[in-house]
Amino acid sequence: MTGTTTPPAPAGPECGTVRARTGETDLELYTATALRVAGEVIGRYSTSFSWACRVLPPDARRDIAAIYAMVRVADEVVDGAAEEAGLPVARVAAGLDAYERACEDAMDTGFSTDLVLHAFADVSRRHGITAELTRPFFVSMRADLTVAEHGEDSLAAYIHGSAEVVGLMCLQVFLSMDGTRADGPADRAALRAAASRLGAAFQKVNFLRDLAADHDALGRTYFSGAAPEALTEERKAELLADLDADLDASLPGILALDPRAARAVLLAHGLFAELSRRLAATPAAELARRRVRVPDPVKARIAVRVLAASPVGIGRRGRPLPAGCAEDLAAHQDGDRRP
Repeated sequence: MTGTTTPPAPAGPECGTVRARTGETDLELYTATALRVAGEVIGRYSTSFSWACRVLPPDARRDIAAIYAMVRVADEVVDGAAEEAGLPVARVAAGLDAYERACEDAMDTGFSTDLVLHAFADVSRRHGITAELTRPFFVSMRADLTVAEHGEDSLAAYIHGSAEVVGLMCLQVFLSMDGTRADGPADRAALRAAASRLGAAFQKVNFLRDLAADHDALGRTYFSGAAPEALTEERKAELLADLDADLDASLPGILALDPRAARAVLLAHGLFAELSRRLAATPAAELARRRVRVPDPVKARIAVRVLAASPVGIGRRGRPLPAGCAEDLAAHQDGDRRP
């Protein structure tokens, strides 16, 4: 050694180079990074929603993925990741409370040190997603820590908070797209009702598909009279009829969306309708032992069918579409309804 020292490098040269190259401000670069990080979550946790999101235009895909990331993190907190890390229930509940406070703070201020929450806050502020939707969601997440069996009323409240409001958050993104038909209060109310019914249908499918895992691993029974050892063919048929009615009721609202959004939501609808069909074909006793899934080649066929905008098979289990839906679906064949 000569006794000399090397002077320190200037702080943050790489960041400065990136900003100079892209023309972004510090906040713009941070937000873009957060949105990219949030976009990784959906691909890791949900193949069905990931497939559907790929159909969306890039900006809408990015924003829907940020919504999914926020709700997925909260869901993982209560569905075992925190417990597996060794946290007792009280600590898990405190962590969920802290996450909700951080979420609302990010929505209020437009900034969070948590990249997923920062991305969600950016989306919520641009599309008008408020605490009116996030608070019921966190109420339902808390219920997963304290409620082992649901009655009719508590299940309705749980589904509203865990699924319907998520559909309403996504709707806010689709309302920002030019081709969505939402000219007045009645149109918007119909879209909100459809989004809620679709979210409820997705959640009910999940409950029936995950019957054994929810009961055995998490100690939860969502549907009354549908514990794995008690589920009968008659009860299974009742539950499927209810969720299939939700799927059917959502179709007119889906077809009122901008065609670019409608195709993506129709793909998700088709994937869950196929899952419903497979649940119907699976004996009730078998649902207590294994998780039913849609194989990737079948998902690919559904995607081709939806992207071709063919009315055949879009409705539940090949049934005719609800009144007016076939005409709306035909409009999608031209690719764009916008004036």
